[in-house]
This record gives sequence, C-alpha cells and structure tokens, in this order.
Amino acid sequence: MTDQIDTDQAEQDEIEREPTLLYLISPLKVDGDFPQRLARALDAGPVAAFQFRVKDIDQHEAARLAEPLQAICAEREVAFIVNDSISLAKRLGADGVHLGQEDGTVEEARKALGRDAQIGVTCHDSRHLAMEAGDAGADYVAFGAYFPTTTKDVKHKAGLDLLEWWQRIFEIPCVAIGGITPENCGALVAAGADFLAVSGAVWNGDEAAAVKAFNEAIAAAMP
Repeated sequence: MTDQIDTDQAEQDEIEREPTLLYLISPLKVDGDFPQRLARALDAGPVAAFQFRVKDIDQHEAARLAEPLQAICAEREVAFIVNDSISLAKRLGADGVHLGQEDGTVEEARKALGRDAQIGVTCHDSRHLAMEAGDAGADYVAFGAYFPTTTKDVKHKAGLDLLEWWQRIFEIPCVAIGGITPENCGALVAAGADFLAVSGAVWNGDEAAAVKAFNEAIAAAMP
C-alpha cells in the first residue's frame, strides 16, 4: 500500500506545472525614457525574460540601444533575448535569440551562441514546425497569435488545443503570443502556456501596473 501511495505521489509530482511566467517583448521604440520604464516593469513582479525587438535600424545603432536594457535585465537576473538576429545576439553576448521561420536555424544559432544560449522558435499554429524545432534543439517554441494584435501583422491564429497538446506530450516549454492581456490570459495559462509573451498590454499604459495585473491573473488561473 505504501508503495502505491508513493507511486501515486510521484505521478502527481510529475504533472504539477511550474507557474506560468511573463516574457516581455519590447516596443519598437526603445530610446528616450524606455530604460526607466523597463526597470519599473521588471521591478513590479516576476518576469522571466525580455526580448529586444527593433526594426529597420543598423546593427551598430541596435547594439547602442540594447546595451542599457541588457544591463537592466542582468541586474535583475532576467534573460535578455534578441529577436531575429543571431549576429546581434552574438555581438551583445545576449542570453539567447528568438528566431522566426526565416531568421536562420536552431543549429546555426547554437553554433554561434553556444550550448547555454536560450533559443526560441516561432511556430505559429503548426504542430509540425514545433516538433521540428524541438528535434533541432530549441529551448522553447512559441505559438500564436492567440488574440488580435497591433504589434505585428497576424497571419496565423492558434488554438488552445495546441497548448494543451504540447504541455501534455513535450517537456520543452511553450510560449503563447499575440494580443494577450491580463483580462484574456487565464485560458492560456490553464491550457498549458509556460510563458506569456506580451508587449502592447504592458507598454501602452502603466507598465508596472500591467505587470502586477498579469501576475495576479496568472496566479488566479494556474491549475
């Protein structure tokens, strides 16, 4: 009987999830007072990672903008992830890179950044792409968009079943992205999202209040 209880407890321990965490994505404009805003956001509650996402500027300018933000993250032990660019991530010594489907391969990123780098891959609404990324050695896969968003053009719409399927079968963490707010994130948390990638819902208003609201909503929705 004791052995059965131990086995049941072990099985229960295996299915208990770690709490869902926030993964902040920068707005496109990160100059001016943004470093101070980032510090306020990170000080407002648990945040696992920050993704540096800028467009249409050269790498020298991107590196200049990234450096103070990277320092703020390092001081708070928040992973600093570069969007799209393996070369910029290497130049900065970033904690990792997030790859779209046209931004290079996991293998290329691993070779350039080393075995400890966090490499994530956008997988849209595709189980096939996610399994390919996992097989290639990605550290996380990202699914979305889940809700309408103005942060980027949405060509793919993911369902909750994707998170449920991934959480049930795979150990690699999954990230939900796209139009996520404190008001609508609960279903994503319950379905199995390990991380919530958020941008506009934080930076379009009071960033500290938004981070607090997200963490309260996550805690309320955890199974």
